[in-house]
Amino acid sequence: MKLNSINRFCLALAIFLGLSFSVQAGLPDFTGIVENSKNSVVNISITTKVPQTNSKQSAPIPNFPEGSPLGELFEKFLPPGQGSPSRRDAQSLGSGFIISDDGFILTNHHVVAGADEVIVRLANRDEYVAKIVGSDKASDVAVLKVDATNLEVLKFGNSDDLKVGEWVLAIGSPFGFDHSVTAGIVSAKGRSLPRDNYVPFIQTDVAINPGNSGGPLFNLAGEVIGINSQIYSRTGGFMGLSFAIPIELALNVANQIKETGQVSRGWLGVLIQEVTGELAESFGMSNPHGALVAKVLDSSPAAKAGLQVGDVIVGFNGEKVIRSSNLPPLVGRSTVGENAQVTILRNKKEQEIKVMIDELPTMATQAAYSPKVEDKPHESIALGMSVEALSKDEKSQLKLLAGVRVIDIKQPGAAQDAGIQNGDVITMIDNKAVSSLSDFDTITKDLSMGKSVALLVQRPSGPVFLAIRPEDT
Repeated sequence: MKLNSINRFCLALAIFLGLSFSVQAGLPDFTGIVENSKNSVVNISITTKVPQTNSKQSAPIPNFPEGSPLGELFEKFLPPGQGSPSRRDAQSLGSGFIISDDGFILTNHHVVAGADEVIVRLANRDEYVAKIVGSDKASDVAVLKVDATNLEVLKFGNSDDLKVGEWVLAIGSPFGFDHSVTAGIVSAKGRSLPRDNYVPFIQTDVAINPGNSGGPLFNLAGEVIGINSQIYSRTGGFMGLSFAIPIELALNVANQIKETGQVSRGWLGVLIQEVTGELAESFGMSNPHGALVAKVLDSSPAAKAGLQVGDVIVGFNGEKVIRSSNLPPLVGRSTVGENAQVTILRNKKEQEIKVMIDELPTMATQAAYSPKVEDKPHESIALGMSVEALSKDEKSQLKLLAGVRVIDIKQPGAAQDAGIQNGDVITMIDNKAVSSLSDFDTITKDLSMGKSVALLVQRPSGPVFLAIRPEDT
């Protein structure tokens, strides 16, 4: 009995030690990374002068005629500047890290945007007034320069080698608490966020808060693989969704800023949308993927190469385009003036097209098109709607080559089910251009009942593809 008790004790001890060892072995030790990088991560303080009106004065001093005694009275008894706009210093905090031993520092654009003065503080408490070398809003990357030498530089890794579930570490100054360390895992890669078309973000669950922006994200080898940029939050605080800019993209932007003072991006010249399940069926695809071309801008690289509305871009320079959001970053980092290999699906067949990439213009313009005139509304019973021709002036105003306007939707009906609205201008059905009411009649007459087809409509917000399933009535 006593032996059994000893055996049970030994077994319990072995299990405890085994669990302790496995837990300890499963958790990484971040102390070495922190120790090796502490002198390269910096705190950034920003001062911005903002206008302020003196609150003690309810109204500004009136404009009296020159020499008026009332003007002298106001100036004598009111303090200098009272009632007039003044300026106060607004301060904010961020983070950054050293990328060269001669004082170049990487941070976020939004950290230093509009700053009148930028102060960089190192771990040893040394402070420098930094110069903003350049800043790029599209990628949220900025480069600073301080007058210092022999600074410690971080090692850079490759974010492409990251695996979802891998441990990562962030260092920054949340709420001004210098060199705070937080850790987590990679939640996803290649995330696209609204208004950030050119950055395939690394998503993590590392705790990031105001002040962390611009700080480095490390892998377990102690290499920087990203810049902590933003969080998703409904409260303003951390909620488990953090996003970092891949280091390769950031360094590419930084090098362009250092060399030329600006950032050049590749441009294809198409408007794209996601391929839904119904649209995929209409295009003969086994599953939804790729970027559906909803518009080809006139005189753009895409137009010159022969890309067409209705093409589905499924590959770019050997990279698969799974979602439409995958395409802009691939195009953006392409070399301007060189050919790109674009894989498209057209008429249910895959083909390759070479496109000479141009530089992204500051504002892409769309050409105006010339048109025709027709009257009398036409109805498609199968599609459940009636359409009318556009006048020459309307087409010119909408900058469309052709199209017909939806004026009536049958309820219930195929058009209503597809989400078509009165006022939509139909420019293409089943990959065929609708240049006139007669085109509309011809195309809709040959549609297969019960089978989804793609329909392109123009709305004030831009072109959009919808999937419509003609009904046998």
